[in-house]
Amino acid sequence: MVVQPIKTDIVRANQLSLQQLIDRSIDKLADGSILAITSKIVSLCAGQVTPIDGLAYDELVKQHSSHYAPEADERLGSRFTITHRTLVRAAGIDKSNADGQYVLWLDSFQPTANDIREYLTKKYGLRKVGVIITDSVSTPLRRGANGICLAHSGFSALNDYRGQRDLFDRPLTVSVANITTGLASSAVVAMGEGDESTPLAVISDVPFVSFQARNPTKKEIDTAYLDKDEDIFEPFLNSVDWQPGQQS
Repeated sequence: MVVQPIKTDIVRANQLSLQQLIDRSIDKLADGSILAITSKIVSLCAGQVTPIDGLAYDELVKQHSSHYAPEADERLGSRFTITHRTLVRAAGIDKSNADGQYVLWLDSFQPTANDIREYLTKKYGLRKVGVIITDSVSTPLRRGANGICLAHSGFSALNDYRGQRDLFDRPLTVSVANITTGLASSAVVAMGEGDESTPLAVISDVPFVSFQARNPTKKEIDTAYLDKDEDIFEPFLNSVDWQPGQQS
């Protein structure tokens, strides 16, 4: 696998469309490639920002989360939330590299992933091309951030090994590889977390990816997620008295 971060000009809210940014930043794209895009750039291009001196931060978190923890973490100054079926701090709201604004997650990143896949297919004349929209999150008991995928299009999110056999001919019963998370983690590492100005990355040489010349179905998207009650971390997740937020 090869991950090539793409340097761009500084992007500000409502300055240009995502398609215009791609046109300015990527001259060519090979068949069998996946374009990773940070959620922050997607939100900036969509104008999904709000002034820092506007609505109180804590109220903003409640407004943009599906569920939020009843108490804010004093060390982090924000609450843990479940937003877009993802456990994330502060509903993904970010003020780094944001020019004095809060950058908000979109109501859904899936339409953007679908639109960009279709745009790349036509612009570069590709048969096999994928898109992932990424963000950074923290992993419990590990220092630092790693990448997650908030939406994907053009390839299968999971490689299911159940029913196959391992090296010693034992049947595999629970092994499922999350391809979107692995690609997102690799892309986020390459794109960086500081002032690199590389919010795009092209991922190539991915023989483990099953490309699909279409958008994922709702059933395929849903399969990549778990409800709290069926998650192996259910005892921890359900120990929180989650409060309903305003985001569906």
